Amino acid sequence: MTSVAAVAVATAAIPFSAEASSNFEMRKKVVTLSGIVISKDTNQYITRGEFARMLVNASSYKESASATTSMAVFNDVLASNEYASYIRIATNNGWMKAYLGGQFKPDQQITLQEAARGVLALLGYTNDDFAGDQNGARWNKYTALDLGNEISKQSDEVLTWTDAVNLFYNTLCADTKNGTAYAKTLGYEMSSDGEVNALSLMDNTMKGPKLVKRSHRMDDAVPFDLSDATFYLDGKISTLSAVKQAKDNGFVVLYYNTNSKTVWAYSSEEIGGTNQTGKVAIEGEITGIYYNSTDVMTPSSLQLDNDENVQFKLSSSDVQFAFSIYGDYQVGDKVVLICDATTNADGDVSYTVVDYVEY
Repeated sequence: MTSVAAVAVATAAIPFSAEASSNFEMRKKVVTLSGIVISKDTNQYITRGEFARMLVNASSYKESASATTSMAVFNDVLASNEYASYIRIATNNGWMKAYLGGQFKPDQQITLQEAARGVLALLGYTNDDFAGDQNGARWNKYTALDLGNEISKQSDEVLTWTDAVNLFYNTLCADTKNGTAYAKTLGYEMSSDGEVNALSLMDNTMKGPKLVKRSHRMDDAVPFDLSDATFYLDGKISTLSAVKQAKDNGFVVLYYNTNSKTVWAYSSEEIGGTNQTGKVAIEGEITGIYYNSTDVMTPSSLQLDNDENVQFKLSSSDVQFAFSIYGDYQVGDKVVLICDATTNADGDVSYTVVDYVEY
């Protein structure tokens, strides 16, 4: 299974729109898919410990940050503190400051002024770049870089989760001190209008497909607690209980993103179901693989034992390869096909295979 196929399947369940690059839902997807911000109550305030983790996850230190540290970082940050390693990295790099008396106050809510200092540091700005009134100079730079876009807060007000989403999205889109878009320094793609390419980001972070049969546990299919996850079922927002019910009715095919704790599930469908449209998952045994007369090496469609009158079109190169003489699947194999289904005015359904998994 290639990531190209994964993103093609899962994006059908996400409310992306042509103008969504400036929309909060798009911003939220970008910062959660990238692992910078963890989903929570949008009105909940952000603590200094949480913000330290966000800064690290928005930096090149993300992959090297361990969950624990071997020693206490500050008097009030023991080695066992869940934010200890992030606080150590954030303070060692000058992104955040401690208080007098060797305290960091990890549970204290963070102000926008403190947060602005952190993201400006990520962009490469240091104390040497701000003469005189450093807080005032930093605030001016924060404003000049448009880091406060969609944030209606004064410098001494505390950040909510929504503010953090907007702040880090703005930071990704902003230029560093050296003139390069910060998102590009992290390896993310930018669109022509200067926004982060969310589909490319999803392509790099999506996992799946995972087949979960009636007798199997869904918890074993994903590496995070399902009780904290967001679910889509057959392209619509859903719940854990609804996805489990769909599994118990046959099977579900899962895709997931660990950073955002999002699960996209597709339930078992019958060939030729009523008004089928969008993504469907169909199980069966391969009874035929067909080629065009002009290209005897590349399969164009296949047939399952469920209905000999229906052929499943193979369009993308990775899907075609999987069912070619060089691929892993052949006549007699049992598979689940994830397809784009289209129903015409006469009620006839056509299928194009976008992904697959062994049954």
